Amino acid sequence: MRTGLTAAFVLLFSISAAAQEWPQFRGPGARAVADDPRLPDTWSTTDNIVWTRPVPGAGWGSPVVWGDAIFVTSVIRTTEGEPPRPGLYLGGERGAPDDQHRWMLYAIDWNSGEIRWERELHASVPGAPKHLKNSYASETPVTDGERVYVYFGQLGVFAFDMNGTPLWSERWRPFRTRNGWGTAASPVLDGNRLYIVNDNDDQSFLIALDTRTGESVWRVERDEGTNWSTPYVWKNSKRTEIVTTGSDKVRSYAQDGALLWELTGMSTITIPTPFATGDLLYISSGYVGDPLRPAYAIRPGATGDISLRPGEQRNAYIKWAQLQAASYNPSPIVYGDYYYTLFDRGFFTAHDARTGREVYGKVRIEVGAMFTSSPWAYNGKIFALSEDGDTFVFRAGAQYELLGKNSLDEMCLATPAIARGSLVIRTASRLYRIAENAGTK
Repeated sequence: MRTGLTAAFVLLFSISAAAQEWPQFRGPGARAVADDPRLPDTWSTTDNIVWTRPVPGAGWGSPVVWGDAIFVTSVIRTTEGEPPRPGLYLGGERGAPDDQHRWMLYAIDWNSGEIRWERELHASVPGAPKHLKNSYASETPVTDGERVYVYFGQLGVFAFDMNGTPLWSERWRPFRTRNGWGTAASPVLDGNRLYIVNDNDDQSFLIALDTRTGESVWRVERDEGTNWSTPYVWKNSKRTEIVTTGSDKVRSYAQDGALLWELTGMSTITIPTPFATGDLLYISSGYVGDPLRPAYAIRPGATGDISLRPGEQRNAYIKWAQLQAASYNPSPIVYGDYYYTLFDRGFFTAHDARTGREVYGKVRIEVGAMFTSSPWAYNGKIFALSEDGDTFVFRAGAQYELLGKNSLDEMCLATPAIARGSLVIRTASRLYRIAENAGTK
């Protein structure tokens, strides 16, 4: 009897732990891990679909979930523009459009998929260009259950209560970005502070805003060019840090904005989001055109310049480094004992998360498969969503094993949300809530 009760308790605990909300990009702790036996392994456009609905306009920001609401952003233009094109390529630069655009926030009912409310945050002709593959709504909102905070890199920040009442906004002018590619870094929360990094080619900065009023608590100017990496709030055994990755330097700041430590040695474009598991912080950058594409595991308590010297693979605060192991767009993931990397061009690798030792090298997933969204994990499996809308399912562990493929038949660049036994996937035009045993639609 005791064994049965223990097993039941473990199951309930695991479900409870996994049933937490999905309030930000890559979920709680930015780890993209959500073990829950109720979650689905297989789906299609018709199978295991609780509901699906179209989302007006365009946007690659991820959905976030709190309570009975799913929040997504979008930008609607008055004329039909050039559609995004998948893959890695030169020539994606486009000038700023000359037609009216509407920046939108939608609250979608968790149970029905119906739009509970929608808000137009801004309407104008865009003041800056973007890459063909980017959108004007590529940043992911964040919520604390009292307010939802929406950030557009070229407009500013907007706060609403959970019923859609506008509370405050902090606007700024558009900034020039590298090659006119636009913005994508998402905001993060810690207590009553909202942290935003805007790395651009005019004047980069990290700003802390009061969540209740929108007033600036502090702002730090940064000597960085354009990057697209979301900051990370690292609560470690020593202190709380705001970690920002850049092409010039990785920098970590105290809660008052003071610089704690920095690290040089990244690729020339930085996109993956930092995250921590256990007592290690993982950072990476892997622009495909660079010979240096590093991944680092960093111990708490660093101070000053912790950069590696030539020939070094570790030091007092860098536990390990792999200097050619990082992806360009997708963030890596730690699940169990292993650090997994999904590469844009369709390769998958695994390293020991504690030592950096290669467990298996690059394995091609499928010829022609390309990836921008970040992988996620649950129930002993790793999931990778391709730009074509195919989710590849791998068995987690020391051996590469592809278990299957689930297709939604539409372009996908957004990273899914996971909550209460469901997977929420955004494609180019639709939102899906997917759950085991949801039936056939």
